Formats: sequence, C-alpha cells, structure tokens
Amino acid sequence: MTPFKLSEELIAEIEQLIENQKDSDLRILLEEVHYADIAEIIDELNADEATYLIKLLDSDKTSDVLTELDDDVREAILGNLSAKEIASELGELDTDDAADIISELPDDIVNEVISEIEDREHARDIVDLLRYDDNSAGGLMAKELVKVNENWDVLKCVKEMRAQAEYVTRVHSIYVVDDEDKLKGRLSLKDLLTTSTRTHISEVYIPKVDSVSVNEKPEEVAKIMSKYDLEAIPVVDEIGRLVGRITIDDIVDVIKEEAEKDYQMAAGISSDVEADDSIWDLTKARLPWLIIGMFGGIGAASIINSFQVVMLEFPILLIFVPLIQATAGNVGVQSSAIMVQGLANDSVKGEILNRLLKEFLLGLINGGVIALIVLLISHFAFQTSYLISITICIALITVIIIAALIGTFIPIFLDKRGIDPAVATGPFITTGNDIFGILIYFSIAKIVLGI
Repeated sequence: MTPFKLSEELIAEIEQLIENQKDSDLRILLEEVHYADIAEIIDELNADEATYLIKLLDSDKTSDVLTELDDDVREAILGNLSAKEIASELGELDTDDAADIISELPDDIVNEVISEIEDREHARDIVDLLRYDDNSAGGLMAKELVKVNENWDVLKCVKEMRAQAEYVTRVHSIYVVDDEDKLKGRLSLKDLLTTSTRTHISEVYIPKVDSVSVNEKPEEVAKIMSKYDLEAIPVVDEIGRLVGRITIDDIVDVIKEEAEKDYQMAAGISSDVEADDSIWDLTKARLPWLIIGMFGGIGAASIINSFQVVMLEFPILLIFVPLIQATAGNVGVQSSAIMVQGLANDSVKGEILNRLLKEFLLGLINGGVIALIVLLISHFAFQTSYLISITICIALITVIIIAALIGTFIPIFLDKRGIDPAVATGPFITTGNDIFGILIYFSIAKIVLGI
C-alpha cells in the first residue's frame, strides 16, 4: 500500500472539481482514499467546500471522516448540515463516537438530531451514553459488544452471537452474563467450537475477566489495559451489570491526549491549545506561567541584591550564577520528569524516604563529578583562587542534591493530593530551583569565604 501524501496540487484539483460541481469525478478521485486521509484533505478546505464533500460522499465513509476532524472544522461542517443529515452520519457510527459528536452540538438541536436517527435502539444507546461524565469509563465506552447468557446452550449461543455481531465492527471478546445482565466471565471461541451444541455456557465459560466500573477514570482504564495487554475491557455499572466495552483504539486516544497535556504542562502551557488556535487562546495558555517565571526572576534578583557585600568583595562569583541556575533547573526537571513518568505508569513503589535517599546518593555522585570538572575549569580557565573554586564546587554539589530532592518530592506530594504531578515538570519546578540555587550559592559563599 502506497502511503497517502497530501499535496497542494491535490487540494487545488479538489477545489476546482468542487467549484465546477464535478461530482462523479470527485467520487472517483476519492473512492479508494482512506477516511483518515479524506479528513486530512478536508482540514485544508474552507467550511463550504468541506460541507460539499461530506454531503457528496456516502455516509458510511463520511461518518468516520467526521471523527477524525479537528473540533473546530467538525463544528463548522455540522453547522451547515440539517438535523436529518447529521442523524444519517451518526447512524453509521459506533455509539461512543456518535455520542461524542452529539455532545458537541448546540442543545437546541440535540433532541431533533436524536429523533431523526432511524435505528431507535441505536438512538437509545447514544442517549444512554450521554448521561455519563466525559472523564469516566462510561463516557469512553461503546455499547456495541457480543454477550451471551450463561443459561443458553451452545447452539442458541451461536445463533444469538450471529445476530449481535452484525452491529459490532470487531469482536474482541464474548462476554457471559446472568439473567440480570451481571457480568459473569468470558467465553473462549475455541471452547465454543469444540463443545457439544447441547452443552450449557455455564459449563464452559471462563469466570475470570478483567472489568472496570463506569465511574473509573480513563487514565486508570489505560493503566489496566496496558498492564494486562488487553484489546478490549468490559464496563459494568454500580451493581455489576454489563453496560459496554472500551477498545484499544479509544485508549490510544486517551494516552495520546494525556501525553500531549503533560508535554504542554512541562513547557509551561496551562491549557490544551494548538498552533492554529487564536492569538487570544494562545496568550491565555502561555501567559500565566510566564508571569510566574517573571516573579521567579524577580525573586532571584532580590536574593542576589541581598548579597551585595559578597559580590562587591568577590565579583567573580557572578560569573558562575548562570551555571548554578542552569544546573539546578536541569537537575530538578530530570528528577521530576522521571518521577512523573513513574507515577503515570504506576511503577513508583516503596517508601518516600527510600526514594529520597536514592536521589540524595544520585545527586551526590552527579554533583561530585560536575564539581570536579568545574573545579579544574574555574581554576585554570578563569584563574580563580582555590578557595573560590572550592566554594563553587560545594555550592554545586549542594544545589544538585537539593534540586534532585525537590524534583522527586514535589510530584509525589501533588499526586497524593489529587493534583496532576505533570505540573512539577514545567516552569514551576525550574523557577523554584533557580531561586533555591541562587540562595544556596551565595549563602555557602558567605560561609566559606568568611564574609
């Protein structure tokens, strides 16, 4: 399969065909193009051209295209479609994707769209999903699945599975429930095929099955599916009834969104934004952390100002201020990044004191190596006295150890209080360590140099 490549020539050709209303040529051109690639094309068109394509192509393809579009592009297209046209698109989607799109619609047309969906059971499932919080397993799950009753025999089970599988894009597992729809276990396809048709499912199903509650956080669901290498996981309600399933493609989206959020927080961006967002949105996302950094800089300047006597007597100390700040910031970010990653993967085990002791020893080793290098460079390249060189080295080792301890402790502290520890990998930890680094540096200089 040749990878799809978007080009200016292709976009220009499609725009020309739309302008001239060459519908048959457009259908032929896009017939073999994957829906994800069509979404990429639509992102380059204006709202009217995008709507034209959506209306032109079959709903079984364009429904999937809608799920791949950026939110603002999809919103513009849906605003140009009638309630009946939107319902036609949603009727081709799995319930979770359909519910996600409906939740983005204005409240005044939601009921109208739902009433236009021809498959009433599909519509009821969508409405059922809308009642769950977006940030929960219930808001993430789909209603499409294959389930069998433990009291059925194999023959009836196969007949029911055939009927259910018609509405399921991919069958990952066969779930077993009791008469009250409570999840009992899962059914092996091999056992089903090699068992007598008169055997009851209760005799062959596997009672052990991983599941999650409708109220579970998506991040926790991702951890469970990752840990046990699951392609899908059933979702149960408060009394254990099977109400849906979450598939690996949904979890990949969760992991991607979480990674993007953590990356932006680490870069000092306070909300989810993209490069194409408005200047106002980008300003709101960036400015808060820049202001925090500004106050951090003012704090560092105030600390330096309070040590004027030290600087006046040993002005060469100022040369190494950037080294102290950079080292403190880098060590803090390294330690916090490793800790945040460990917390996200649920791999941080043991007592906090043991973790801090490990970071102390690591900081001591790293600080010793860096201090030795700086000792040689400062003495021979900058012609500093041994006393000043030793002062700088002691300060470096101390700064590295404290920055490592802060970078380790803060994420754990935030996590235990329900705050996203990714905050600790951004300007927050860098600015804090810069200030501590300067304070430690000049305090040690004052002590060692006897000022």
